[in-house]
Amino acid sequence: MSTPNEPTSESVLAAASAIVDAFAATDGERYFATFAPEATFVFHTEPERLGDRAAYERLWAEWVASGWRVVSCTSRDQLVQTFPGGAVFSHSVATEVQTPDGHDAYRERETIVFRSDDSGLVAVHEHLSPMPEPAGSTP
Repeated sequence: MSTPNEPTSESVLAAASAIVDAFAATDGERYFATFAPEATFVFHTEPERLGDRAAYERLWAEWVASGWRVVSCTSRDQLVQTFPGGAVFSHSVATEVQTPDGHDAYRERETIVFRSDDSGLVAVHEHLSPMPEPAGSTP
């Protein structure tokens, strides 16, 4: 019985960067190619979990059709945790978007779980949560 390969931190950072770069470019084709068809998505902005990539692709298409696009997306505070067969990548992300209602910006924490196979790394789960306000700040 063979042990699955453990990805390197560098390969995980490259895979995560490909996701962030495609998202920042509002390039749905390139963005969704980084996710497995069975990938799941949990976004604090959506009422329920998206059960596969196709569900997210439909939501994305609705956003884009409404005039939504990403203006910028910046990743910081990156953490890579590898294990045989995959990795967990987490970071803080600052995103600016243009919507039919105007410009919007938000800060979030994101976790992406990767599976490692013969073709490389593929994302199998993404989870976004809002970034809490720094201690001592007032709304």
